[in-house]
Amino acid sequence: MQPVEVETANRFAIWLNAAAGVEEARLGPLLAGGNANVTRLIETKQGRMVLRHPPVNVVSDKAAAGIAREYKALQALYGRAPVPRPIAWCDDTSILGQPFAVTEWLDGVALTTELPKSYPQDAAAVNALGREMITGLAAVHSIAWQGLLPDHFGRPDTFVERQIERWMDVRRQRAVRDLPLLEQIANWLTTMRPAMTRASMIHCDFHLDNCLVSRDRPQLQAILDWEMATLGDPLIDLGLCLFFWRRDPAKPLGFPTVQGLSNRPGVIEPMALADLWSTHTGIDHGQLNYYRVFSAWRLAAIVEGAFVLHREGKEDSAYARGLEFDVPHLLQEAAGYIEKGRV
Repeated sequence: MQPVEVETANRFAIWLNAAAGVEEARLGPLLAGGNANVTRLIETKQGRMVLRHPPVNVVSDKAAAGIAREYKALQALYGRAPVPRPIAWCDDTSILGQPFAVTEWLDGVALTTELPKSYPQDAAAVNALGREMITGLAAVHSIAWQGLLPDHFGRPDTFVERQIERWMDVRRQRAVRDLPLLEQIANWLTTMRPAMTRASMIHCDFHLDNCLVSRDRPQLQAILDWEMATLGDPLIDLGLCLFFWRRDPAKPLGFPTVQGLSNRPGVIEPMALADLWSTHTGIDHGQLNYYRVFSAWRLAAIVEGAFVLHREGKEDSAYARGLEFDVPHLLQEAAGYIEKGRV
C-alpha cells in the first residue's frame, strides 16, 4: 500500500470500531456486482463485511444519494425481507473521501445465464429459483413501511406519471437517433395508466441478477442493489422481473443475458409466478402487463442515456456500444405486448 492508502485504511478501521464496535477492519479487494457503485470486501475480527460507496472519481450529493437511500432501505427491510444486515453508515467524507455504508457479507452467488455447477442442470432448479425470487419479492411488498422510512422517501401516487414525464423530457433534450416507439409507448402508458393497486416499498430494478443465491442449492439469500428503492405500485417490480422471465431466445432481445437462464424449455410460466406473488401479498396482478410495458419502456429510456454518451464520444464500453441494439429491442418487446392485445 502507498502511504496515503495506509492512512485511509487506518482511518477507516478506527471509524468502524467507534461506530459499530467492529475490530481490526482491513480493506479488501473489489467485488463484482453493482454497476453504479463500488462494492468492496472488508476483513474484520468479527468476520467479513461489505463496503459500498459511490465511484471514487465522483464527488457530489447526487452520487451519494443512492448509497444513502440503499442504507435506509436495508434498515427498513432487514428482519422483514431477505436483505443483507446494515451495519454502519458514514456521511463524513473525511474518512474515505465519499459517504459509505457497511453491510453484512453473504457467501452467495449472483446468476445470469448459467446455473452453478453444483445445481441440478435442469428446469426444476430454475423453477425453484424463480419461486424463491418471487417469494422474497413478495416479502418486500408485504411490509407495512409506514414509520420505517423517512417521510420524503417516495411519492407513490404519482410515481408512474412522473417517470414518464421525466424520461421523455430527458430523451427529447438529448437525442442522438430516432426512436419513434419511445414516444408512442409513452403516450400509450399515459392514456392507459391504471389506478395504483397498493403503495409498497419497491426495488425499481428487480430481477434474479440482482439477487444473491446459495452456491450449492436453489435458495435465495438476499436481494441486493437498493440504490433506486422508493415507494410505488409493487407491480412495477413484478412487471420488470416477469418481462425478463422466460423469453424466446430466437428473437431479438434487449439485454438477452438478464435472467437468461430462464429462457429454456420447461421453465415455469411467468403467470404462474405472478399467481404465487399474489398468493403471498394478497394483491391482484390483473394490471401486470401494463407494468411489464412500463418497466421495459422506463429501462430503455434510462439506459439510452449511456448510448448518448457513446455517440458523443464520452463512453466506449461494450455495454454502451451494445445499447445500439438493446434499447430498440426493449422497445419492440414492450410494443409487442400492446400490439398483440396482451394488455
